[in-house]
Amino acid sequence: MNRTLYTVLFHLGLPLIALRLWLRARKAPAYAQRIGERFARGLPPMQRGGIWVHAVSVGESIAAAPMIRALLARYPQLPITITCMTPTGSERIQSMFASEPRVQHCYLPYDFPWAAGRFLDHIQPKIGVIMETELWPNHIHQCAKRGIATVLANARLSERSARGYGRFAGLTRPMLAEMSLIAVQTETEAQRFRDLGARPECVTVTGSIKFDLTIDPQLLARAAQQREAWQTAQRPVWIAASTHAGEDEVILAAHRKLLESHSDALLILVPRHPERFNSVFELSQQQGFNSVRRSKAEAVVSETSVLVGDTMGELLFLYALADIAFVGGSLVPNGGHNLLEPAALDKPVLSGPHLFNFLEIAAMLRNAGALEEVSDAAGLAATVQRLIEQPEQAKTMADAGLAVMKANQGALQKLLDGIGRLIEA
Repeated sequence: MNRTLYTVLFHLGLPLIALRLWLRARKAPAYAQRIGERFARGLPPMQRGGIWVHAVSVGESIAAAPMIRALLARYPQLPITITCMTPTGSERIQSMFASEPRVQHCYLPYDFPWAAGRFLDHIQPKIGVIMETELWPNHIHQCAKRGIATVLANARLSERSARGYGRFAGLTRPMLAEMSLIAVQTETEAQRFRDLGARPECVTVTGSIKFDLTIDPQLLARAAQQREAWQTAQRPVWIAASTHAGEDEVILAAHRKLLESHSDALLILVPRHPERFNSVFELSQQQGFNSVRRSKAEAVVSETSVLVGDTMGELLFLYALADIAFVGGSLVPNGGHNLLEPAALDKPVLSGPHLFNFLEIAAMLRNAGALEEVSDAAGLAATVQRLIEQPEQAKTMADAGLAVMKANQGALQKLLDGIGRLIEA
């Protein structure tokens, strides 16, 4: 398949795109809003000539935030346009940069050449920075036609994904050859990009910028104050964050088991997607747990056993409230979520066995003794109970995770240097 055939097929798939939007809007009504932006119609007025950053959804937006803040500081004269594909990503971007007038935002149009071209002509960026591996052939080609350098930042490429791209070499090789910089997390992934057609001189290993996460001391102080206000300073508090369908039942079963030995334990349960907030709260109530919702600003009292984290933009704060952190998307084969956020907050980290999106990071944490994996409710309950009853072991795990974070920092500076060379070229 070459780009021409890909574009024809993409146009033929328009009815399926519309159907997918409609189905998603039934669960998350925000998908029915701002549809014009997805076709580069009705784009908001924007400053031109700056930096374009694409972060597909929430996780990529969070990972991109330190880079974006550094770019704002390094280039005070340039606006930054941030695009994404999901309403949750959009909410996260707008909340993170609400006070920054140089940050502007819209959805990234679908990968039609006419939509990509209209979008690029609207913002006329000096450079495009795409987070991780969100590769769109027409967007990249339209950048190349206009002389706009493109960077793949914090790039990941699993063996399975590489095989998939390799099956469409006629599309993949020209696309990768048009990229100006591919900043990859590991040498193994760097070689996969080279094998697929990226120019060797444009591929560099920087490590993961997720290690460069910094924690605001005020966040920790606010969390400590909140626990005092809730009178939970002496209660064992654990969090299960970024959970997916099929995990909440397991986590609640583990919490029920934990309450047999620690009747005052508090679980903070945080679904990954907003459309599941109501159903997870209802599930917790149906199973007999005294539950409150974070969004209602309801106080946690001594009888409360489950706090449902149904707000956006508060995950780090909710992690900071807990003593032990379980990261979801890993009891089901979703591939896991960012293990480094709780590690940066000096928490012992637990997960399920499905971590294929974070294999290298998981291996680093596991080898350092900072990560424990569980596979079911009994194992999760037993591990949380052990860490509650053996605080010195919990502290050892937490400190090991923080040490891994600090030992692997520096990727952000390497990435910024590479972007700087292209901007100033």
